[in-house]
Amino acid sequence: MTTPGRRRPPAGGQRPRGNLSRAGGPQPRTGGSAPRGGKPQSQAGRPLPAGDSLYTAGAGSTRSVMERSSATPLVFLHQLPRWLPPLVMLALLITGFAVPGWIGATALALVALVLGWLGYLSWPALTARGRLLRVATVACILAIAAIQAGR
Repeated sequence: MTTPGRRRPPAGGQRPRGNLSRAGGPQPRTGGSAPRGGKPQSQAGRPLPAGDSLYTAGAGSTRSVMERSSATPLVFLHQLPRWLPPLVMLALLITGFAVPGWIGATALALVALVLGWLGYLSWPALTARGRLLRVATVACILAIAAIQAGR
């Protein structure tokens, strides 16, 4: 049972991010003091985008399922240091080009899979030129992976 004036945490044991005002809106973080971990609050973690920005309004059932199942991995990627995901993708790309056979082809296929996934999620916000570029990039990487698999 909760006391009057206090909110219950959402289901799943997760607490809302940031400070909440009485109206329920997030309050901006103030820098300066360092929490127990020793990091300033501004570096403790990147705040998530406001609202339902992970979901497309009026999307069909397939797109809604894909967006909802992608929300957790996207939040995980968002919480990583900004330099880590591009570094991992670059390492996979270099491995794919440098190592012949199935290992290189698998590394390139993983790069194509991630780029295709992100391209699918960003598809509604893209122009025709951006869509064409995404499809061409994934197709080229898959073609190189097929060539690499035969080496």
